[in-house]
Amino acid sequence: MSIKYVCSECGKKYDPKSLVFRCDCGGLLNLEKFNFTFSKEDILNNEWSLFRYLKALPFDDNFTFWKDITMGEGLTPIVPLEKDNPNLLVKVDYLMPTLSFKDRGAVVLIAKAKELGIKKVIQDSSGNAGTSIAAYANRAGIQCTIYVPENTSSKKIKQITSHGATVNIVKGTREDTAKEALKAVERGDGFYASHVYNPFFYQGTKTYAYEIYEQLNGEVPEALVIPVGNGTLLLGSYYGFKELLALKLIDKIPKIIAVQSKGCAPIYKAFKEGNINVKEVTNTGTLAEGIAIADPKRGKQILEAIKDSNGEIITACENKIIETKVYLSQKGFYVEPTTAATFAGFLDYYKENKLKGKVVVPLCGSGLKSDI
Repeated sequence: MSIKYVCSECGKKYDPKSLVFRCDCGGLLNLEKFNFTFSKEDILNNEWSLFRYLKALPFDDNFTFWKDITMGEGLTPIVPLEKDNPNLLVKVDYLMPTLSFKDRGAVVLIAKAKELGIKKVIQDSSGNAGTSIAAYANRAGIQCTIYVPENTSSKKIKQITSHGATVNIVKGTREDTAKEALKAVERGDGFYASHVYNPFFYQGTKTYAYEIYEQLNGEVPEALVIPVGNGTLLLGSYYGFKELLALKLIDKIPKIIAVQSKGCAPIYKAFKEGNINVKEVTNTGTLAEGIAIADPKRGKQILEAIKDSNGEIITACENKIIETKVYLSQKGFYVEPTTAATFAGFLDYYKENKLKGKVVVPLCGSGLKSDI
């Protein structure tokens, strides 16, 4: 399968074999649209991982290495949050091998890196993506270095190192961490397996949409509620539903309701001000470390996805995060603060707005990964 990167700004194309991670103009790279056919009959019903949707993924037909690195990621349950409201559904995406939804993107990106002959990868992360990349890189026999900010959960750092990766702890913000990783990549220390920059990661997270399509028997939810920092799940879900629409398997895409923490909400600010670009803000502090992204590199694309779905963006109050974490625990779901922040924002919104159809909310990360 011949697939090109295409710059989101100037349209220049690159061969992935060139190992570039951004355009010469500084623009981020997307995948050029690739042709494939897909229907319910193309689902590999005997494959108990997200690779059951292999026909919709960007791999050559003869590439089978994914079989050696998959750990059964995907196929996470969709269940009602409470019995009295069957339309408010949670998708338990922390039931993944490394306990977060990031395994969706990591397994596809690392499989592609292996296909490209990569020997060493570098990534920056607030924790979950770093854990996922570390785990799959180890299974693939690829060396791995992960850069994390100094306030990263000690449990996540321990998890990353347990998967055999080298961890570099960076003093400063999440943005400072990304800069240090970029310096290493530009020195030639390794391939940038970034969940932000590399578009193959989104080919993994798009399976979130394919699973919802399959699990709800083709019924499209009225809304998807998704936490957004760098937008990996939001954009992946959007791409997945857009593909299903283009394939005429559905007749609409769900409304995307994005959630940010009030302490770090650059996309919310841009959306409310009617801007098409997202400007960096100051992170005033939030427990939701997974979405504490003051300068989201794909902010413009995130805004476009929200608007195209007739969606909106809301914020979560910091003082409700722990309270909501306890609330979800009492429902049986032990989540980390980022997921609690998602519900803290959405539950207030849900009380004030009439949503008649099904709403799907992800439980993105396990509370076992958090120090809080």
